[in-house]
Amino acid sequence: MIIPVQKGEEFLTDFREADKVSGAIHIWWLGQSGFLVKWAGHGLLIDPYLSDSLSRSTEGTPEELNRISERVVDPLLLTGIDVVVCSSTDPDRLDPETLLPLRTANPALKVVVPAGCAGEADALLGAAAPPLVPVNAGTYVKSGPFDFHGINAANPKIRHDERGNSKDLGFVILFGPFAIFHSGATVWHTHLVKEVRRWSVNLAFLPINGVDGNTPNRVSMNGFEAAAFAKAVSASLAVPCHYGLFDRHNPTTDEFSSCCERLGQRYRLLKIGQRLTMGPITDPSAGKALPSEPYSSDWGLGY
Repeated sequence: MIIPVQKGEEFLTDFREADKVSGAIHIWWLGQSGFLVKWAGHGLLIDPYLSDSLSRSTEGTPEELNRISERVVDPLLLTGIDVVVCSSTDPDRLDPETLLPLRTANPALKVVVPAGCAGEADALLGAAAPPLVPVNAGTYVKSGPFDFHGINAANPKIRHDERGNSKDLGFVILFGPFAIFHSGATVWHTHLVKEVRRWSVNLAFLPINGVDGNTPNRVSMNGFEAAAFAKAVSASLAVPCHYGLFDRHNPTTDEFSSCCERLGQRYRLLKIGQRLTMGPITDPSAGKALPSEPYSSDWGLGY
């Protein structure tokens, strides 16, 4: 079992005490595609999965998934969260056992979801659901200081409901001088680079658990594609995800790291529960790749 760098009360203390006034952003990796972001005292969760619901629901089936890392934090204890964004209704992205306790801990919580799965999300969360904020590809919604721009995600194809609403999304999230991109589960599709290059992306969270390009029905990029995509959109820093949480579809980061180094793409490998801090200086250009750093109280651009 992987032990998070920080968990429980230590993690909560680090989140509470993270600087609120300098303009820096703080990011913690929660495992798989889950991230916690703090900026100017505001808390944002992206695709949080902080339960064992998926392991229980798949137990004894051919698709059984078992946790290989400990949970970072109990969602019932995680306060200071303004908004959650879920890239789809997949159970490791929109998890009632995570979102309902979060609503209890944060009564004003809102949840941004793809418009095409808002009805399903509402049914999954039930009467205690926090307010849902639907968004489509090519549009945006605002919640607090965060602007969420919907980006088409292909899983493995771009899906819509009967009204043409998006069912799977990535997001470019704008706040202050920053733009971060969370791809959701997506393969590299025709429009993806063009959609994301509209912004100078400071930080890109990209999946690496797709396998080789000849495998049918894969739903995300592999390490090579993630590195190449980060370079193609000139991301200042790329952080891989979609690994480290479950015992299946769990790649190493070797391919991603080596490709970033060959391409000259800056990257950072986070450990679960680890904090990354990026200062208020923006740098929209990709530059010389640097190896992953050990855990420390980071500052500057985060690499």
